[in-house]
Amino acid sequence: MNFVCLHNKQEIERFLQKNSYLHIYSLGDLDEFFWPYTVWYGLKTNGRIEAVALLYVGQLLPTLLALSDEDDVIRELLGAIEHLLPHRFYAHLSPGVENVLNGANNLEPHGQHYKMALDNQEVINSYNCADVVRLSQLDLDDIQEFYKESYPGNWFDPRMLETNQYFGIRDDAVLVAIAGIHVYSPQYKVAALGNIATLPLYRRKGYGQRVTAKLCRSLSTEVSSIGLNVKADNKAAILCYQKLGFKIVAAYGEFMVQRKGGAY
Repeated sequence: MNFVCLHNKQEIERFLQKNSYLHIYSLGDLDEFFWPYTVWYGLKTNGRIEAVALLYVGQLLPTLLALSDEDDVIRELLGAIEHLLPHRFYAHLSPGVENVLNGANNLEPHGQHYKMALDNQEVINSYNCADVVRLSQLDLDDIQEFYKESYPGNWFDPRMLETNQYFGIRDDAVLVAIAGIHVYSPQYKVAALGNIATLPLYRRKGYGQRVTAKLCRSLSTEVSSIGLNVKADNKAAILCYQKLGFKIVAAYGEFMVQRKGGAY
């Protein structure tokens, strides 16, 4: 097997679609909305892709996605491209794959995470979402203030509002709950939920479930695979998503990776 840089979207998609929920972020990043900010590496045998790793560079801190059903091939690919990776990046890695990076890098674990997939469409259709409204760039100031209080430290890219797939609930004029996406591609039929939060005083009252249900209804008219990432120790969030019809489909680890002796 040998590693190569990948440039053919159709070739990459064919491989990723073998497990769309494991690779839901990568599939979404094939969309032209994200594609210019991506670098793709593959491991090939006789011209056939065996593993794919994606480096997303559309933010100040690059993110590496190195996920696979087969540990040996993703380990081999990661070892082959290690010298090409930035001196500092965030990583989503299949369990145990982080050992490949240990020698030349310092790894700061950010916990085990689960990938969840919407498995029961009927559940989200059962929610009364009459108080949920679609958000836009006109709501940006309110959205940013909302995240400062409800979800400090989260990753929110205002450009995502251009997808028209952010929803919220207001109490009078105040945003009290929001659900949105990290990745969305009608072309590749995938969406990854993100930036879902509720103001502390409004939690455990069903607001988060209603905005998420409304979002999923909207997405389901355009895509066939809806997924999300959640930290494994966030039991409340996992239970909430399970009530909405999601199920756990894979585990992975998140890490901050810093080259030893490297500058920030």
